[in-house]
Amino acid sequence: MDIDNIRLFLHVADQLNISRAARACGLTPAKASLRLNKMEHQLGVSLFHRSTRSVSLSSEGAQFRPFAEEILRQHRLATEQLSPGIKQCALAGTLRFAASSTFADRYIVPLLNEFFVRYPQINLELHFSDQPVNLVASGIDVALRNIKIESCNLKARKLADDERYLYAAPSYLAQFGTPMQPADLNHHHMILFANQRKRRLLNSASNQLAYFPPSNARTRMVCDNGNSMRLATLAGIGISMNSYWSVADDVEAGRLVPVLPRYQVDDNSALWLVYPNSINPSPKVRALIDYLVEKLGDRPPWQKIS
Repeated sequence: MDIDNIRLFLHVADQLNISRAARACGLTPAKASLRLNKMEHQLGVSLFHRSTRSVSLSSEGAQFRPFAEEILRQHRLATEQLSPGIKQCALAGTLRFAASSTFADRYIVPLLNEFFVRYPQINLELHFSDQPVNLVASGIDVALRNIKIESCNLKARKLADDERYLYAAPSYLAQFGTPMQPADLNHHHMILFANQRKRRLLNSASNQLAYFPPSNARTRMVCDNGNSMRLATLAGIGISMNSYWSVADDVEAGRLVPVLPRYQVDDNSALWLVYPNSINPSPKVRALIDYLVEKLGDRPPWQKIS
């Protein structure tokens, strides 16, 4: 079975959109559809349910997905082991790293020069986006994620906690008032992250629960980039939910103010360094993970601001 077709299958399974998956693989949608049809013919099953408006995994496709991820992972490991010079210089070569652009621009990129001094033979290929990426299908060695790790084909090492609260600019609160209880949010403007689901807010002192975004509030703006959401909040457009690491300096300087500060997003979120599940991750993968934990894990720089 063609490796490129397996990679295409995983992109479609991840995005549930053939056109977007085709672009990720450098194909036209028509060519991608032909390749998927060929795979299904070889396997003798339908991997997807297709309609003019939607694509969804069939039960057979869901069963095949972990095997497809494992095939790509093994292919990658075999290729690396057979690459010239791999045994002579394990801490060398290209390492593909993915992370949230908002976090990476602020905290990771400034650390990379020292990493290159320590490991002069390692090159980094960086993929920064605030949208999730399928590690196996995209050939990513290590990724930073602040979402629940669900795939059994991934291993993870915790970098730091990811505390999230609601924030607004003083100018917004001066114009629209300060919410005193969760129900007050229904009368305010919200800035939301794209495809944001409802999150539980917990008052740890009273154990009272609320939800964000509130059902009746006005969604003033939707962003697919965390820094854009932060800038919109600074501009006084509305109230947003942000990780503390993304706004710590703004809060310290008074440019942003916590809203309902007793309520924290209650999802035990953390920042995780994740990598494909293999018995022995490569030395360069371990080197990057250890370096980032050393620099950011013990005493995260955003905590020094608080």
